[in-house]
Amino acid sequence: MTSRPSKSSADALGLIAGAGSFPFLVAEGARKEGRRLVIVGLRGFAEPGLKELADSFYWSGVVRLGRWKRIFRRERVGQAIMAGRVRKADMYGRFRLLRYLPDLTSLKVWYRKARDKRNDSILQAAADELAAGGVTLIDSTRYCPQALAQAGVLTAKPPNERQWQDIRFGWRIAKEIARLDVGQSIAVKEQEVIAVEAIEGTDEMIRRAGQLCPQGGWTLVKVAKPNQDMRFDVPSIGPGTMDNMHAAGGKVLAVEAGKTLLLERERTLDLARKYGIIIVALSGELSVPGGMPGA
Repeated sequence: MTSRPSKSSADALGLIAGAGSFPFLVAEGARKEGRRLVIVGLRGFAEPGLKELADSFYWSGVVRLGRWKRIFRRERVGQAIMAGRVRKADMYGRFRLLRYLPDLTSLKVWYRKARDKRNDSILQAAADELAAGGVTLIDSTRYCPQALAQAGVLTAKPPNERQWQDIRFGWRIAKEIARLDVGQSIAVKEQEVIAVEAIEGTDEMIRRAGQLCPQGGWTLVKVAKPNQDMRFDVPSIGPGTMDNMHAAGGKVLAVEAGKTLLLERERTLDLARKYGIIIVALSGELSVPGGMPGA
């Protein structure tokens, strides 16, 4: 644990940090607004550099919910944010109990309080457990709304008519699998589904799409859930998405405006231009400023 003098702990905001740049955006935004920041870095996921942005910093296991509660109680945290990736697929690996050593609180949530093991169910049960300890989870984009993709074609070149057809085709299917909390992304080409995201996550699904469609030229559609809870599991894209799509032959990326994080925006768009990948952000009603062919 590291700490440094700061404002009254009555103003404390908790940040449960996983992998990637999203926790940095939250931390920087919270500090700009004068919040005292208590970060719980998930060991094996969070970046050590987050310590520099924290008033108090603690490492914790990813399934040590009881420890999170104790830390937040000690630091007088009343609100908290979850930000950053955690690979849920690892939870089903061999020797998972020995690898992650869940505490009793986490076991209770996993086996008794969550109605099933889908992301929404697990995260809602975790949020309820934190709330019972006096900590309210809030919108994860509260301190970085500028990172949300705005509606429009985000690259210089728009999709052509064939690509728009794939976007329209894929969007409705993606919305349905998101509603069922199966995943939030699919890969399509010529109005055929190539790959569907499930527990493995978007990056692994992209790699699989490249294996199944080696000629490339396919479209990735990534959407929010119909009633997306912005406290957790907010869809995101970033430089890694561009690198993976390029390696796998993807050429178009359609995301949901206002509900998708565009991480490291300039770098992501620079890579899209370099790789010839088109990015478009659409509203939930499948619309884009300036119109969409055939919509």
